[in-house]
Amino acid sequence: MDIDVLGALAVRENGISVTPTAPKPRQVLALLALHADQVVPMAWLMEELWGERPPRSARTTLQTYILQLRELISVALERGAAETRSAKDVLVTMPGGYLLKTSGGTSDVREFEKLSGLGYRAMDAEDFVTAARQLREALVLWSGSALVDVQAGPQLEMEIRRLEETRLCALYQRIEADLRLGRHRELLGELTVLVNRYRTHENLHGQFMLALHRSGRRGEALDVYQRLRNSLVRDLGLEPSVGLRRLQRSILTAGPELVLETTPAGDGQLSRVG
Repeated sequence: MDIDVLGALAVRENGISVTPTAPKPRQVLALLALHADQVVPMAWLMEELWGERPPRSARTTLQTYILQLRELISVALERGAAETRSAKDVLVTMPGGYLLKTSGGTSDVREFEKLSGLGYRAMDAEDFVTAARQLREALVLWSGSALVDVQAGPQLEMEIRRLEETRLCALYQRIEADLRLGRHRELLGELTVLVNRYRTHENLHGQFMLALHRSGRRGEALDVYQRLRNSLVRDLGLEPSVGLRRLQRSILTAGPELVLETTPAGDGQLSRVG
């Protein structure tokens, strides 16, 4: 079974889609796919579908959705050459829940986690060429927001937030690797878009400030800091962190050779205004 969730939901068996069109069965499949090869408790599935107040018929209705998914899987299995598995072997009933077996198939989440992990280890080893390449390959797996075409309940909303945070972390680290390789001018367009999308994300703003300054655009770098500070104070009641204030002072006093260590990654907390 091949699973894609980093964008639109797509689940295939023998190359044939087993993704339902109805909203609630899609939710069930999405949650099972995110936790492929692990037992998903029935309580999670019912919370995803109905929140904290499931109807009396919730268990029976959930079983109906599972049956619908198995019917789709059965059709795909029937087209497989010498296929000996049944749909119940793929979507398995377990004590207290269900398990979706991939049987060695692909998962874009797993591939993303593998590649980004290699990228992080390369960053730790200061192998910035490898880090940039591995993290770029990881990010290419994303075709849009996670599960963009699935109606999300509490469980999926939590998983989507987690996935988007891992994406943002990998993106930040890939940009950091590129900065270490002196690619500051090539990053300006991308960072312009990112700081407008993430108006209070300190690390991205710090990277943009550094890229601008190293490109000889010191005044614009300081303007980026001021806009970020205004957004933080207005929206969150916070001052920029110590690391970002240090970066601003360095830009005020240093030349374009400003060292990368002045970026605010992992530095301290935002300061509360007042």
